[in-house]
Amino acid sequence: MPRKVVITGLGATTPIGGDVPTMWRNALKGVSGARTLEDDWVAEFDLPVTFACRASNPAGEVLSRVEAKRMDPSTQFAVVAAREAWRDSGIEEIDHDRLAVAFATGIGGVWTLLDAWDTLREKGPRRVLPMTVPMLMPNGPAAAVSMDLGARAGAHTPVSACASGTEALAMGIDLIRTGKADVVMTGGAEAAIHPMPIAAFGAMQALSRRNDDPEHASRPYDVDRDGFVMGEGAGALLLEAEEHALARGARIYAELAGAGVTADAYHITAPDPEGLGATRALKAALFDARVQPEDVVHINAHATSTPVGDKPEYTALKATFGAHVDNLAVSATKSQTGHLLGASGAVESVMAALAVYERQAPVTINLERQDPEIPLDVVTSPRNLPAGDIVALNNSFGFGGHNAVVVFRSI
Repeated sequence: MPRKVVITGLGATTPIGGDVPTMWRNALKGVSGARTLEDDWVAEFDLPVTFACRASNPAGEVLSRVEAKRMDPSTQFAVVAAREAWRDSGIEEIDHDRLAVAFATGIGGVWTLLDAWDTLREKGPRRVLPMTVPMLMPNGPAAAVSMDLGARAGAHTPVSACASGTEALAMGIDLIRTGKADVVMTGGAEAAIHPMPIAAFGAMQALSRRNDDPEHASRPYDVDRDGFVMGEGAGALLLEAEEHALARGARIYAELAGAGVTADAYHITAPDPEGLGATRALKAALFDARVQPEDVVHINAHATSTPVGDKPEYTALKATFGAHVDNLAVSATKSQTGHLLGASGAVESVMAALAVYERQAPVTINLERQDPEIPLDVVTSPRNLPAGDIVALNNSFGFGGHNAVVVFRSI
């Protein structure tokens, strides 16, 4: 039998809360993090989308000034979330040679990269900061977290678009099961609310254009959905081998029981309309976790609120669960947080772990007229989950055809 992997620490900094307790309270209440952007560059570039889900607590205000100055905003978010997860776990003594990091991003240090380019053009090469490359590299968050914690068993960076954060958890499972580490800090971070990504996603027609009503713009499964809302922040989950956690008397949120990772090999941005890759990931995750489809009671869905993205996920769920799909309590929390890109899978996994631990499902907001082609049981008001042994999933799908699913089981 493979080593059992459990979750002992949670951290997050998001548009609906700068720490896990605040985020969770708001997720159960149905709070929207979407706001009109007040930056000068919105008008300067005449952007087609003028709102986003900014992190409620700027990381630069949480870290020391010296720390923040040497980190891209994405790395700042990662360090804030990882520190919370570490404190939450209660670990006091650890063999740092047995501690690893798997921290993901979808885009990386876009603010650092583009600010440095502006400096180069306007002021010349001598004014480009010496720390530019370490700050912009996608492995910056993982590297910073590993140095902050003294994690010497490896620092890994899955980069698979919007599946990145969930792939980090899958990597953490493998590191513990194969004996390469006893404890792994996993998660994902993103800070891409910048005029260039907004313009680029806008050009793709991927973003909602509800500039006059930001709080109601992200509306997964609604017939009037017109795109996702950009978000930012980070989520972190501390994983431990069960025997390691029990030996120190740790509080355990849930077992991270399995993962499934596949690729569509279909299109660079569009999902396979039949959901075949997502179906394979779902079935692989259930097989890896040794659970049956009917054991699952809750899903935190990918559900981006795009016209073409929401339906293939339902198709995959139907193909995986059959008639049991009608019994799944489905939460689409991007309706509240926006889409945190490479951090979304990590933040939503924090919510899935809490759903299992607290026996409550976070709500989906802005669902006014449900698409009849997506007849899921969507959680739109507070709902308790069953007693006894329960299983929840988190789904993440990304540009490039990346599919990642992780399984949470109650302890």
